[in-house]
Amino acid sequence: MRSGLPRVAASTAPATLPPPLPGLDPAWSRLVTVPESPDGRPGGTHHPARTWHLLDTAGQLEALGVTPVGTLLCVHGNPTWSYLWRSVAARTLSVARAGGPAWRVIAVDQLDMGFSERIADQHRLADRVRDLGALTDELGLAGPVVTLGHDWGGVVSLGWAVDHPDLVVGVATCNTAVHQPDDAPIPAPLRLALRPGVLGRGTVLTPAFLETTLAIAHPTLDRPTADAYRAPYRGATRRGGIGGFVADIPVDAVHPSATELDRIAAGVAALEVPALVMWGPRDPVFLERYLDDLVDRLPHADVHRFEGAGHLLPDDADVAGTVLDWLGDRLPDGHAPGGGEPSLQADARTADARTADARTADARTADARTADASDATDATTEGPATDRPLWAALDDLADDASPALVEMAAPGGPRTVSWRLLARRVREVAVGLADLGVRPGDRVSLLVTPGADLTAVLYACVRIGAVVVVADAGLGLRGLTRAVRGARPDWVIGALPGLGAARALGWPGRRIATVALPAPARAVLGVEHTLTEVARRGARRLAAGADLPAAPSPDAPAAVLFTSGSTGPAKGVVYTHGQLTAVRDVLAAQYGVGVGTGLVAGFAPFALLGPALGARSVAPDMDVTRPRTLTATAVADAVAAVDATVVFLSPAALANVVATAPALAAGHRDALGRVRLVLSAGAPVPAALLRAATDLMPNAAAHTPYGMTEGLLMTDVDLDGIRSAGSAPDDGICVGRPAVGVRVRIAPLDADGAPTGDLTEQAGVTGEVVVAAPHVRDHYDRLWRTDRVSRLGVDDPRGHRTGDVGHLDADGRLWIEGRLQHVVTTPHGVVTPVGPEQRVERVDGVGRAGIAGTGPSGTQQVVAVVETVPAARRPGLASAELAAAVRTAAGVPLAAVLVVPVLPTDVRHNSKVDRARLSRWATTVLGGGRMTRP
Repeated sequence: MRSGLPRVAASTAPATLPPPLPGLDPAWSRLVTVPESPDGRPGGTHHPARTWHLLDTAGQLEALGVTPVGTLLCVHGNPTWSYLWRSVAARTLSVARAGGPAWRVIAVDQLDMGFSERIADQHRLADRVRDLGALTDELGLAGPVVTLGHDWGGVVSLGWAVDHPDLVVGVATCNTAVHQPDDAPIPAPLRLALRPGVLGRGTVLTPAFLETTLAIAHPTLDRPTADAYRAPYRGATRRGGIGGFVADIPVDAVHPSATELDRIAAGVAALEVPALVMWGPRDPVFLERYLDDLVDRLPHADVHRFEGAGHLLPDDADVAGTVLDWLGDRLPDGHAPGGGEPSLQADARTADARTADARTADARTADARTADASDATDATTEGPATDRPLWAALDDLADDASPALVEMAAPGGPRTVSWRLLARRVREVAVGLADLGVRPGDRVSLLVTPGADLTAVLYACVRIGAVVVVADAGLGLRGLTRAVRGARPDWVIGALPGLGAARALGWPGRRIATVALPAPARAVLGVEHTLTEVARRGARRLAAGADLPAAPSPDAPAAVLFTSGSTGPAKGVVYTHGQLTAVRDVLAAQYGVGVGTGLVAGFAPFALLGPALGARSVAPDMDVTRPRTLTATAVADAVAAVDATVVFLSPAALANVVATAPALAAGHRDALGRVRLVLSAGAPVPAALLRAATDLMPNAAAHTPYGMTEGLLMTDVDLDGIRSAGSAPDDGICVGRPAVGVRVRIAPLDADGAPTGDLTEQAGVTGEVVVAAPHVRDHYDRLWRTDRVSRLGVDDPRGHRTGDVGHLDADGRLWIEGRLQHVVTTPHGVVTPVGPEQRVERVDGVGRAGIAGTGPSGTQQVVAVVETVPAARRPGLASAELAAAVRTAAGVPLAAVLVVPVLPTDVRHNSKVDRARLSRWATTVLGGGRMTRP
């Protein structure tokens, strides 16, 4: 009898086959009876015969005439059933039909769940693990076996794996946990479900627990799918297992299942087989701390977080495809590459071991293997060679009293920090942080605006081997929350706005404030120390004879930098120390920036590299979250403050600088006349804007580097190069020739717009841009599948598929034609957006333009959406005259021409047109929806 549950929960019923349900092939279903047996253990109990319902694709594989390379043993959690794994069964059969590796899928309904037999007794975790073993024995299951579990089914499957080391060659999980921390309560939804007055009523007598689980799917389940999940649980007599599962959650050390959970947790830590940990972060029950625990126990695991997905991960995300990709890479023939015992030595595995646990020495060892492989690669991607660490210039200039940094927007007026003061501050903060317990590999989230504090903290963290986490405030609060939670920092260093957000939104990490706070505010915000206190602590330790910790190795992780989020959720990009120094060195080699250079840094990534370059840098007076707040006067003041010869601005900031130039005084123009180099990057930069910039800074050469967070300088073009390209027949934006040490190739597009061709440097071939260089990122953080896609077909370990579409011309120049996901596949062929947009923007009365596709892939129609000059008051169809002119100019057939007051752009750059949003909007309004703004 189940303790704490209503009598109805003790109902029994035989196993049955499920009715016809969407996505479930009846041929997969079978009933298997495990005969009665004694326990066999001292004092053990007799186990009666039990009948299970399970899905099994063995029959379909036999009909195809293929022999399985192994078995996927799939175990659901509570309150689902084997229906959860229908996509895995279908996808594996599809791959087998296409001639790929044939994996048999066995997806069980646990006893008392789904369509398996209903039993009267309380089933504990140890019983479930033992029962699953008895079932696989009855099935005669032989290896190789890969387990795949979700929710508490993940625990059961891992328990089976621990008990069957002779059969298991891999383990995979979705949102599961094997340990409940002593210092943290179980999640609130489970605490509620376990309350004595709620447990029976919420899980058995009513379908509340089941309905809540179905309701938190992202996106929402359609009605037929939700009904399929409900099918085996209609009526209280069918839901006893749901209540029993909840009651069996080990809430403390004295719970009857706590010992078994501890046994499994310890066994998981000893597993050496390949592992895949998949996670939906929007799960109110299985929180990120459980993911961290799994990764700590399986430091070699490949980890993928499906941003936006929640608890029902196999329905929320492409779990089936991810599992099959992983099996193909790690266990192509049912065994790890090389055969025999499972191996962890594949190159990709070492990279993903870093993803799984960049906080440990194991991660640095894995990184070293990748670095060794890089040293042996083709010399075509070798950049400036150096072994000088990122902070070398700070050490060299430690006694220099000249300015290193100037903050123009500091309270009370411009603030100047000398090299001597900056070097001392970095040493003090570094030693102070180490004394507080910040260790190599610890992640430190920096919620500080660019300036002296951020610079000092960043270099202090890098010096002691901590991994800095930098997410642009331009991501917005929601984007920042996703980024910080995903990075799971151990420490958060921030100013008041960042700390307030961290407290309110529950961001992880111990907190250090960059400003002095009264005791009540410190308590409310959870602040343990201030930056001043940390520096004083370090100064005292240095005065007492302490020294800096040993310097991290070049292959140790140094930073997690988040992408802009302009093409989807922001991704964490991991750089090693060696890769960051390579970024510094390619900038120095490409542009001649170094000791003695004055640099106006209005673009955050490069503001932080000033001290590494030995350049005195100045942060102009602007709101870094709003690039268009930068004015020409502010830039001129910044140039004068450090006698700058180099100015680096985002395109949006540069546009406003040009627009506000009439307000400049004569002295301001004199200062700008001393600038020798103006750089603008982060988004496409129109030639007219660069020309206007050189009018403003007449002695400056204007350059626009092309790159991305994953590789900050890939190609470069100057204004003369852009002018020369203006007469070329090529579609797209010319971004110039490869920078020092960079190789650029193209993966040609097929008729479906997919980059499936072999990499080529042939001129005139349109496809995905693939780059390789020493300063390309190391890997994506906890995004195994994304990292895999970015390397597919790339034969250089330092290679990266950019997601940009373009081509090379006969002179070796790269032309960008758009993003891969914005390619339109029409009945007449593939259309890349930038060329048509450029032609449309030359039409009188048109400002900016965006090209979008509507309709199914392969039969899409092209739509042009334009801003007019003057701006339209409301969105709508273009006038007949404007539409005709746009159609004539576009060069591709247009289904419609729409006008909008302003095109949607990304938050960070304020300049990249959001074509995906335009496509959704155009599809809606052209399909009869309301004519709202996009």
